[in-house]
Amino acid sequence: MKRLFLTVVAVLSLTMTFAENEELNSVENTNAYNMSVNYTKLADYLQLTAEQLEDVKDIHSEFCADMMNATEETGNDRAFMVKNAVYKDLTYMRYVLDNDQYRKYLKVLNATFNNRGLNK
Repeated sequence: MKRLFLTVVAVLSLTMTFAENEELNSVENTNAYNMSVNYTKLADYLQLTAEQLEDVKDIHSEFCADMMNATEETGNDRAFMVKNAVYKDLTYMRYVLDNDQYRKYLKVLNATFNNRGLNK
């Protein structure tokens, strides 16, 4: 009877461990694709005007939504969605920012992707 009880406890423990790991991977994955930023610091770094800041907020909030939508997909579909989100973000930012600001923005975006392990 003891063996049966211990076997059941062991099986339940392993099941809970695997379920916990899947949940942690999901949370880590979602956090990696969360692209929200501190707009005040971004505005200071890029030296944005008030009008540019509003445009950047709008563009970046759409980019964040696109990236969060990518977390729902897997494999090639996710990579395709991320690529499209980045392309659309950079296209719109190119219209709003001047050359120097755009270069700085590219550095920030690239560093963010590298730090989150999304540049594969």
